[in-house]
Amino acid sequence: MIIVLKPDATQAQIDHIVKQITKLGLKPMISQGTERTIIGVIGPEDILRVTPLEVYPGVENVLPVLTPYKLAAREFKKEGTVIKISDNVIVGAKKIVVMAGPCAVENFDGLYEIGKAVKKAGAQVLRGGAFKPRTSPYSFQGLGEEGLKYLSQVGKDVGLATVTEVMDTRDVALVEKYADILQIGARNMQNFNLLKEVGLTKKPILLKRGPSSTIKDLLMSAEYILSGGNLNVMVCERGIRTFEDSTRNTLDVSAVPVIKYLSHLPVIIDPSHAAGKWNLVSPLAKAGVAAGCDGLIIEVHPHPEEALSDGAQSLLPEKFSQLMQELKVLAKALGREI
Repeated sequence: MIIVLKPDATQAQIDHIVKQITKLGLKPMISQGTERTIIGVIGPEDILRVTPLEVYPGVENVLPVLTPYKLAAREFKKEGTVIKISDNVIVGAKKIVVMAGPCAVENFDGLYEIGKAVKKAGAQVLRGGAFKPRTSPYSFQGLGEEGLKYLSQVGKDVGLATVTEVMDTRDVALVEKYADILQIGARNMQNFNLLKEVGLTKKPILLKRGPSSTIKDLLMSAEYILSGGNLNVMVCERGIRTFEDSTRNTLDVSAVPVIKYLSHLPVIIDPSHAAGKWNLVSPLAKAGVAAGCDGLIIEVHPHPEEALSDGAQSLLPEKFSQLMQELKVLAKALGREI
């Protein structure tokens, strides 16, 4: 259920409505837009159907939410969500945010070299995995807290925000300590205990779509995080599993406008994991921007043949710089910026 407040609703009126909703055993979620405030109500809607919320001062309208994902729905919030990562990094606005870096944090010096290169090219966020979910238990699993420290330090040194994956509920507090954005990987999209845990944090969340998940599944997973109180959620299309075997995954470009229609959450495109091949990253990144994405997350490595993870899909720094220049032209034509 959504309670739409009048444009001139006072804070006292809002507080009164929230108090009454809480007394009913329901959970109010406040979203303050540029023109008015709305309150999403989580819980059994049959309670609200016999409670005349329309009579409360400050209430303009009360609407049911027809989708199973209440807080993620466009009905809950007509305008797109804008997430402030840092003073200089905002996701969901006119500027398309680019996150770039190695798949895995391997060492400090290598990460620093990559950080300087992607910063110079125009990236705003440094990516790098400290905990790596790998298909084989014998593959490189990441440096753990040491990798988090490297990522945090390099980010500060070169002036980039940071994003890294958290895989376990036991590591959420640790990753939150070092990273600006917590990433939930595709394999954990429906790890509901992990989603609940990051929903209790204050850090922005990058939620990746599972390889065999529908858009509805993705938004329902986002709902877990939102219902925990963390409204700073970005969803990421990173390719889905199809019968096609010429790419690692199949990038679902249509997911961008579909999610934009169904939800207010910012949409990020990951062309690296969709392609699995470095020479396909550039055209897929451009397709994502053309479709209206709010950001890109791209793997970059100066020596991909020596990379400990996903070297085949990593761009050389000079290739990444060239892509950024091309994306600036495309974004400008679409009325946006890189």
